[in-house]
Amino acid sequence: MSKIEEVKAKVEAGKSKLVPGLVQEALDEGSAAGDILQAMVDSMGVVGEKFSSGEIFVPEMLIAAKAMSKGVDVLKPLMAGDGSASLGTCIIGTVAGDLHDIGKNLVSMMIESAGFDMVDLGVDVPADTFVQAVKDNANVKLVACSGLLTTTMPALKEAVATVKAACPEIKVIVGGAPVTPEYATEIGADGYAPDAGSAAVKAKELATA
Repeated sequence: MSKIEEVKAKVEAGKSKLVPGLVQEALDEGSAAGDILQAMVDSMGVVGEKFSSGEIFVPEMLIAAKAMSKGVDVLKPLMAGDGSASLGTCIIGTVAGDLHDIGKNLVSMMIESAGFDMVDLGVDVPADTFVQAVKDNANVKLVACSGLLTTTMPALKEAVATVKAACPEIKVIVGGAPVTPEYATEIGADGYAPDAGSAAVKAKELATA
């Protein structure tokens, strides 16, 4: 098994103590930092699929994401000078009136692992705060709004409308338990993701479209 394959397997298994060493070994063998990162992103894609299909649960997913972030830490200094390493900045937050953050945190980790710089606004975020964050940060390509309560669906709608009105060039992606693709389209979002794995794929798609 090549070192990159080993990195992939260990990220998937959530072996955060072993991943940094294996990433370093893969680099020493001559693998490109970008290729190693891609292997870890692919690995998290598999984890995301297993999570979606109910094979694994939130704890396993968090453990794998942690293993990946340890690997990314080794690569960061090498990729800092590589302008292609970042797909831009993504602003993320749970909409006003909603205090759930586990799903949002997972999505944030997955989108970051796909190559974005993340700005996490936390929970109970008013629509205007999303707009302010777009203005305060450089190279924002994407705003991700999460809503996990049916009662906060209007707040999700307001957040999308406010961001779109103030920053029409910014893509908005939404998700959360009560959100459907139809509702996402209805409120004018550019993308919808049912889970963290697909959020990363969709984020990449929107940023590079």
